[in-house]
This record gives sequence, C-alpha cells and structure tokens, in this order.
Amino acid sequence: MKSIDVFCHILPPEYYEAATRNTTAQYHMFTRALNVKSMSDLDTRLRVMERFPGYQQLPCLVSPPVEYFVGPEESPAIAALGNDAMDKIAKAHPDHFPGFIAGIPFNNVKASVEEIKRVKQMGAKGIQIFTHMNGEAIDTEEYWPIYETCEALDLPIILHPAGGLKTPEFPVETMSKYELWWTIGWPYQTTTAIARLVFSGIFEDFPNIKIITHHVGGMIPMLAGRLENGLKMYGTRTSEALKESLTKTKLKGDPVDSFKKFYADSASFGSASAIQCGIDFFGKDHILFASDMPFDPEQGPGYIDRTLKAIDSLPLTVEEKAQICYGNAERLFHL
Repeated sequence: MKSIDVFCHILPPEYYEAATRNTTAQYHMFTRALNVKSMSDLDTRLRVMERFPGYQQLPCLVSPPVEYFVGPEESPAIAALGNDAMDKIAKAHPDHFPGFIAGIPFNNVKASVEEIKRVKQMGAKGIQIFTHMNGEAIDTEEYWPIYETCEALDLPIILHPAGGLKTPEFPVETMSKYELWWTIGWPYQTTTAIARLVFSGIFEDFPNIKIITHHVGGMIPMLAGRLENGLKMYGTRTSEALKESLTKTKLKGDPVDSFKKFYADSASFGSASAIQCGIDFFGKDHILFASDMPFDPEQGPGYIDRTLKAIDSLPLTVEEKAQICYGNAERLFHL
C-alpha cells in the first residue's frame, strides 16, 4: 500500500557544517545523526526507501533546531541553507519526496515569518517547530506571528520534542541519567507543549491551524481519563492567591475538545497498541503515518517496516488503513 512518511529526518552535510561552524554548543546527538548513513547520504537513503513499494517521505531537518547552535542574528541564514538543501533534494527526486518540511529560526520571530513565506513559495509542505525554544515556552504571544502566518498560508506545523542530558529528572540533579531525557523526557516535553498551547488559547486565536504531534501525541492519549474528568475541576487545585497568575486561560469550552484538535503521527517504533490508543483519542482522521526514520537500530528500514506492520495489524478496514498511511497526509499537506 502507498504510504507517506510525514515525520522522518534528514541531515544534509552542508547544513551540519554551517550549523556547527561557529558554535560552543555541545552537539553529540547531531554528530551521531550525521554518522547514520541514510541520514546524510542520499543514495543510501533512496535504496532504503525503494525497499518499500509506494513509500514516500516529507523529510524534515534532524534535531536539535538551528536556534540551539547560534543566536538570532545567525540563525536565519543557516535555517535557509537547510531548507534550500531539502528543496533541492525534493525537486531532484519528486517520486520519493513530494515535498519537504521546512525549518525556521525560532529565536528570530520576524525572520521566521519571512522564511515561512519564502519556503511556501518554494513548495514546502509544512513547518517544523520544537516543544521549547532553548528552555522558553512556545505558547507565549511573542510567537503568535509564526502561528498566524502558518494558519494564513495553510502550512501544517509538525511539533518535535526537545531536551537533552541537561534536562534532569529531579531538581537537585544537573544531568539526566540512563538516557531518560529521551525515553521519558521527550514524550513528557510533547505532552507539556500540547497542554500549554491548549490553555494559551491557540485554537481560539487560530481556529484553522493544523499541528501534528510526534510519537502519537506523547502521553496525551494515555491521559484521556485525567483530561476528561480531572479537568472538570480545573482551578480547584490552585490557591486563590495564585489562581489569576497560574490558571487564567483563553480556552473556551471543554478542554478535551481542544486537545483533540491536534493531529498525531504513528511514530511509535512499531507499537500497535500505542497507535491504537492514538486512534481512540484523536480519531482516524487525525492520525498520520510516520516512522521516525532513520533512527532505528537498522539505520533506515527498521522503523518503516515495523510501523507499517503495526498499522496493518490493527482492526481497521482497507479504507481506514489507506486514510492513515497516506490519505490524511494528502489532505493536510495538499499533496
């Protein structure tokens, strides 16, 4: 069956070199990604893709984001370089890449808006952002022009988790242990960002915005009971003295309705039960196929294969599987 992978990563070598040329940031994970051959070598990537008939990708730049490496003066040029590299790849191989997901210099809002407009003209199909901006929440109105522009241009946003070793599990520690910053921390980052965007009133201000969350929406589908029942007592857990500053929200109506306005991908590393949980919460029309390729142990084909098999194992009709594998992507990204 045809499939369109909406959350898979790529690292053009020229982008890597530009991002790391004049930085003091530590970037072990970035270098690790560069050394995954199907991440940075296009011929290897194409050979992997051709193992799966009908398989296509909308690639996005691998994390960390450009604002991790450089300040707001330098980030626009490097983000543009990365987008130009992906555009060149997509245009050279349209049967494999019907488009790409652009990166933006999130630490420079004005430049981000201009880059969004530019990549729309180039043929980008969406925009990638991260769950925080170097530790700052992304739900403040400082970033509203970015969301306003994406809504106006009908460019979906894909939301990737952020965080690393310096995001410890306990306040008295300075580093995360056992790589829990990735295993547990990233789903938590996604969950927190989703909730903050909901209560900030993003769907009240931008009712037509489309946001696709990585890894089946983080922990949100598993928290359905807490969201549906616990939030009926919203505000009662906060003292009167702090209620205005900590619980004031633009959100109108049932919070669960807003949580369900997000989309989620199927990048669960092959867990059929996780995908089913996502379908149960977000609905079949809000789940899109994604693999997180090429971060699998096989460095390319593993997550594609396991995710497709997981979807195929679910009690869905042929039409519903087609909707998840490619139909929803064609609709959202105008393919």
